[in-house]
Amino acid sequence: MRKHPVIFGMFLLVAIFVLFFIIVFGIATFTGERSSFSLRDKVAMVMVEGVIKDSSPVVDQLIKHGKDNSIKAVVLRIDSPGGGVVPSQEIYKAVLSLKKKKKVVVSMGSVAASGGYYIACAADKIVANPGTITGSIGVIAHFSNMEELLKKIGLKPSTIKSGRYKDVGSPLREMTPEEERLIQGVVDDIYDQFIESISANRNISKETIAGIADGRIFTGRQALKMGLVDFLGDRGYAINLAAKLSGIKGEPEVVYPAEKEFKLWRYIVSEMVSTVVSELREKGSGISYLYLN
Repeated sequence: MRKHPVIFGMFLLVAIFVLFFIIVFGIATFTGERSSFSLRDKVAMVMVEGVIKDSSPVVDQLIKHGKDNSIKAVVLRIDSPGGGVVPSQEIYKAVLSLKKKKKVVVSMGSVAASGGYYIACAADKIVANPGTITGSIGVIAHFSNMEELLKKIGLKPSTIKSGRYKDVGSPLREMTPEEERLIQGVVDDIYDQFIESISANRNISKETIAGIADGRIFTGRQALKMGLVDFLGDRGYAINLAAKLSGIKGEPEVVYPAEKEFKLWRYIVSEMVSTVVSELREKGSGISYLYLN
């Protein structure tokens, strides 16, 4: 009896998929990474740590998780005193974009202040530890003046510029009152953007926020009373909250950030599994937001 080529082809395809998953399961079991290949709904953890200088790593993760149908919610773990204005704003906008697709919960670590809080206010809910240092809502600009030092060592700088404000903030001379007003205007506008973002996301009037947005810091417990955070709890609490908000039943499966070292086999297998799972599901400056401690 001749074998039907279509049936034989389908049988061969199924056999290949079964063999593939057996290999993947074996590798994952051996390395202790079996959860990475699970079909269960997940909560992803994204870390914002240290001074915020480059938004790309965090933004890339948020975009990636937004496209992954197996990830139902994201916990943004913030342990940062803030940092650059633009990187903070870029992560903030990425959180707002992700929030349109799935739930985002912030978990505050030891410090989530200034730019760290700016990012946090974009989330659906904010969870802080009672002792978390947060707040420090404001903007700061740093400039150094080395004019007197240069005089002592006998150096006399010369500057040629195209406009009178081109060297504003130069360390070679003291700022004029007019230049200070110019820089103050820039700081005030960036500060106003900060206030507007908090007001829009936390449903607090700009006037109320302005009353506490003078750079002062708060504990998590104080921030809760002011409406700057929603709950007191640790990272585990934030994970369970994210799962509950996204409709995950039972204890959620958590996806942690990948290790920094690159492993070729893991990359190849992860990409292949992600594709297969998706198919199965488908068909089934010197200006900063910075807390200085």
